Amino acid sequence: MKPDSAYPKLKSGMNSIRYSLLLFLLAVAVRVNAQQLYSPNKKIELSLSQSKEKPGSWFLSVHYHGKAKTPVFSQIKLGLEREDQSFTDNLSLKSSSKPVPIKEQYTALHGKSSKRENEAQEITFAFVNTKGSKLNVVARAYNNGIAFKYEFPEKGQGPLVMKREATAFEVEDKAERWLQKFVTSYEGFYPDQKDSTLTGEWGYPALFKTGNQEPCWALLTEANVDRNYCATKLSNRLSKSSYHLEYPAATDGFNTGQVNPTLTLPWSSPWRVAIIGQLADLVESTLVEDVSKPSQLTKTDWIKPGVSSWVYWAYNHGTKDYKKLCEYIDLAARMGWPYTLMDWEWDEMTNGGTLEDAVNYAKSKGIKPLLWYNSGGAHNEVTSGPRDRLTTPESRAKEFAWLKKIGIYGVKVDFLKATSRI
Repeated sequence: MKPDSAYPKLKSGMNSIRYSLLLFLLAVAVRVNAQQLYSPNKKIELSLSQSKEKPGSWFLSVHYHGKAKTPVFSQIKLGLEREDQSFTDNLSLKSSSKPVPIKEQYTALHGKSSKRENEAQEITFAFVNTKGSKLNVVARAYNNGIAFKYEFPEKGQGPLVMKREATAFEVEDKAERWLQKFVTSYEGFYPDQKDSTLTGEWGYPALFKTGNQEPCWALLTEANVDRNYCATKLSNRLSKSSYHLEYPAATDGFNTGQVNPTLTLPWSSPWRVAIIGQLADLVESTLVEDVSKPSQLTKTDWIKPGVSSWVYWAYNHGTKDYKKLCEYIDLAARMGWPYTLMDWEWDEMTNGGTLEDAVNYAKSKGIKPLLWYNSGGAHNEVTSGPRDRLTTPESRAKEFAWLKKIGIYGVKVDFLKATSRI
């Protein structure tokens, strides 16, 4: 029998198929393990990768392209853990969308500018866990930063309790840091931390400086926090250069209310935001407002932003002193400022006058008075007064009717509840 002359051709063809298949699999592996997204100006690069040590665990990386390519966050670990199932280290990437251009314009009533414009590129990574449940990560690269959020796209499930969020921002050990030790009042200092060994809980925003040839700055915060989730804080107690997001502790709300968020699907998290670039980029940025939902108010002509004098700035107990408060009313009048803020302890005013006297004096000078309130309630351990006047709808209606009667123009409400439901 003659040897089959077609066999060498068949063998060659099979090798070609195997080679093509190998190239295809390699291309798929690269695509799955390193998805890149660039800002419109190409200065900010965001990429998605899978952990080599923990397959199924995913992270984002962020670089800044200035004079050199500078790592901003070497890793931003991703994931959520619900009480019913986990979406942390057991995820498979099923698809990623093509980059979608974001170009928005809107008008703001106050802030850094009235006419706002922003541009970004957006990509959605669609994951499933071992149970086949879906988690989306929506990421954006802006010209001055990055933002991402989580989505549970499936419908009709709930209530579901969240156990934790696995998000963690990794910075270089040598990064310089300006962080406020977390306190519920958010009244603390931002010391320069050149010693990267400091650990603890930290409030937003958190400022980092990285890079050698060209410093790159990053301001880390969150945006669009609503009743569907809780505000978070940062903690590097487990690793000095890894800042992971933590839910409030029960003690942050004075052991009242629900700490862990309860969700109903479909659901979307707040945006995790990092404003990135040079210091001018951070100062000029409106990224937090850009990614937040627009106001639902249709009538806004009563909102009139303006500068206010504030006795508390220099005199902690100054509002108790009628004459000292009048000095700050006079200051507002001299400077042409529209407002003066009467801070805590106005219900204890002495030294020549009462609150009503101070209000009348301000109005005589053409100054609109603003009044401070302690939000009160069982969640609030701050005793500064007046407190407990705004804790119920009935008490608020009574108090605001009185404020309108005596001529108060606006209020500053302090110490809101720190847990997930306000």
